[in-house]
Amino acid sequence: MNKTIFHTFSLLLFTFSFLFCGCRREDIREMTVTMPSLTEAQKETVVAALAKYSGVRKDSYVWDMQAKTLTLKYDSMQIAQANIRYAIDEKGVKVAFPEKTDDRAGH
Repeated sequence: MNKTIFHTFSLLLFTFSFLFCGCRREDIREMTVTMPSLTEAQKETVVAALAKYSGVRKDSYVWDMQAKTLTLKYDSMQIAQANIRYAIDEKGVKVAFPEKTDDRAGH
């Protein structure tokens, strides 16, 4: 009988660990992309450039045409900030990339 209780307890512990302590599945973050020469006409180009990436939250786009920026949310477990910037830049919309420094984390 003690073995049955032990096995039942072990199974419950394993199930609890699996359900509540599993791997992280998503990590939603926010970023702002600066595009110094952004025009109204280029907004559709940017949207099309990001459309194929499932990690980019399309419903989160906030455009600031005065500041020439797009703020969006993305899942960092699926796509990196640099990939988002490169995807836009490759479609012909010039992106301002952050300067690399030694005193902060990568980007």
